[in-house]
Amino acid sequence: MRIFSFLVMISLLFPSCSKDKEKLNQNPYLTNPIVNLNLNLNLPEYNSLKFPGNYVIAPQGIKGIIVYAVSESQYWAFDLTDPNHVPNDCSRMEIDGIIARCSCTTDTNEYNIVNFGQHLTNPDTHYPMQQYRAMRNGDYVRVTN
Repeated sequence: MRIFSFLVMISLLFPSCSKDKEKLNQNPYLTNPIVNLNLNLNLPEYNSLKFPGNYVIAPQGIKGIIVYAVSESQYWAFDLTDPNHVPNDCSRMEIDGIIARCSCTTDTNEYNIVNFGQHLTNPDTHYPMQQYRAMRNGDYVRVTN
């Protein structure tokens, strides 16, 4: 009987967690553009990605993509459009260190790049930055979705 009770409790717990996660994954403001970048780290414009803490901005995605070097083998890539409103003329975010800020004067949205693109002040109610896969293979960093 205890096993049955435990299984019932677990089955009730999992759907409630996944609904919150689904909400954050289904951002109604953003599209999912096709992204396929190969950044050659031997080229001067991408060479800084060989060193942790550096980033480059590539002209793909919705408003551009920031590729951030977490370590020599780990990279994160996010779209530069503010995920908490419809893309418009001012929704391209600007980078200040590890913080991405929306340039629209109507909001004060800020996101932490090294914390998975989470909203700084309201991570539970605001969408995180749209993330892409970024993997290093030899002298290339490949960014895809």
